[in-house]
Amino acid sequence: MTPRDEYAVRLESRKREASSFEPKDRLFANTRLAIGAVWLVALWLTYRSGLPGASLLIGSIGLFALFVFLHGRVIRRRERCERAAAFYQRGIARLDHAWAGTGQNGERFRDEAHLFSDDLDLFGKGSLFELLCSARTRTGEATLARWLLTPAAVPDARSRQTAVAELRGRLDLREELAILGESAKAGIDSDGLAEWSRATPVIGTRGVFAAAAVISVIVLGTFIGWIWLGLGAVPFIAACALRVVFTLALGRRFSTIASNIEGRGRDLTLLSALLERLERERFESPRLAELRTALETGGLAASHRIARLGSLISILDARTNQFFAIAYHALLVGEMTACAVERWRIDHGPSVAKWVAALGEIETLSALAGYAYEHPEDPFPEFVEGPPRFEGDQLGHPLLPPSRCVRNDVKLGDVRVMVVSGSNMSGKSTLLRTVGVNIVLAFAGAPVCGAKLRLSPLALGASIRRTDSLHEGTSRFYAEITRLQQLMKLGETTALCYLVDEILSGTNSHDRAIGAEGVIRGFVKRNAIGLVTTHDLSLAKVADALAPQGVNVHFADHVENGRISFDYKLRAGVVTKSNALELMRAVGLDV
Repeated sequence: MTPRDEYAVRLESRKREASSFEPKDRLFANTRLAIGAVWLVALWLTYRSGLPGASLLIGSIGLFALFVFLHGRVIRRRERCERAAAFYQRGIARLDHAWAGTGQNGERFRDEAHLFSDDLDLFGKGSLFELLCSARTRTGEATLARWLLTPAAVPDARSRQTAVAELRGRLDLREELAILGESAKAGIDSDGLAEWSRATPVIGTRGVFAAAAVISVIVLGTFIGWIWLGLGAVPFIAACALRVVFTLALGRRFSTIASNIEGRGRDLTLLSALLERLERERFESPRLAELRTALETGGLAASHRIARLGSLISILDARTNQFFAIAYHALLVGEMTACAVERWRIDHGPSVAKWVAALGEIETLSALAGYAYEHPEDPFPEFVEGPPRFEGDQLGHPLLPPSRCVRNDVKLGDVRVMVVSGSNMSGKSTLLRTVGVNIVLAFAGAPVCGAKLRLSPLALGASIRRTDSLHEGTSRFYAEITRLQQLMKLGETTALCYLVDEILSGTNSHDRAIGAEGVIRGFVKRNAIGLVTTHDLSLAKVADALAPQGVNVHFADHVENGRISFDYKLRAGVVTKSNALELMRAVGLDV
């Protein structure tokens, strides 16, 4: 089956399974109402006749608690099926190109100063990040963002490819990772967990725990002696005074421990569930096997250690339960539990960041594997050593639907610069973004949108979306030349692929011609490769002067009956006409 067919089959299966729980849901809900009615009757009987009604009252409470537990299991299983259905609905939406604005857009990772992030639409609504991201944790999102923003070394990119290829067919695993927890947007504050795990210890735990345990035994023993053994109240009062002194001395520290871990219970439960699912997998690729090993410490799985911490947090949370409050505070349960939490953090805190980082990387590899699964025709790129090289066959832009995606060949290497001319709206900027986004995908470890891609280790830089800034007091032209200077400096120390749209269009034609030639020659001198687009046909002379290291290519248009059409196919040579006047007339301007 095609990926879409597989998603559709699974979607219907999960919907049917969710629907199968609805009768049970209604049955348990109605039964709980009936038990509630019985409880009211029992309450009335207790008031009227005493003990028989009290027995019924206690029995109905126990039965109600049982049905609440059973009903909760049914609800959770139904919600799990509904989340699985939503997972496949999102997959179908991606395949139908109806996904923009429905997922995590990564806005928090936007950086206008980055050398290509904004230019290539990596973040924001309808961005590459939104298309790829299926991470459940903030660390997973941050890992994906970092991989998109920073081209990896070739060995790392190759190891990611192997891992993505292995995960591509594990649809069941990706489904389970996606549905664990309440919702994708809630996620896990994994950064907060890691920060908590690294904090300085609040107390020395072993001696304090022993002291709290001794005082607890004394309080309990003197209470029993007072009530049942006739020892009197004085020993118990003295024990309570000792308990108060202990709390006054260390109570602030205990409160700090409790407040620092407060609210982490849900995060830890979800993190433990995710890790437990991953711990059941066995991987062949070296990178995944290494990450799987990172989820163990001292031979014990990370999920088990985190589950123990979750149990301690549950005990801390019980301090607000009115049924246990008196015994909880009298017997220093909170203080001893706080010591156990702090002991856990001292023993295992250094491993939390490692566990979270491993989970984040596996999530990112899983996200790329989902993209690979949904685009089975897209190949992994081939990395080659040597001078800067980018050889792409039938490259397309992954954010465009197939019906609108026109593919072109781009070959850079012996040719250092392609000067792209063409009419407005003919596809020049899209070509630059196509090259840039495929470089980003390649070094992230993902398949590329094309028939084939061979490239060498490259840094990437772009000047496509330069604008003026009222806040910074800079013009578009100044923003562009600042970016060009940054790219020139980068090209002095590393192999560079540059993408420059409408080069120096913010100044007059005389200065533009001289400046553009100087910039392009500077890039060629630095052994960089790249594409430059322009409306100024005089700049075509630059490529001719640099031949064979420079070539002219163009996009054409066709005007018929006042309507302009484009085929978005890249052609050799310089464009021979402009459509600016036709566009002005088409919108009603009298020119």
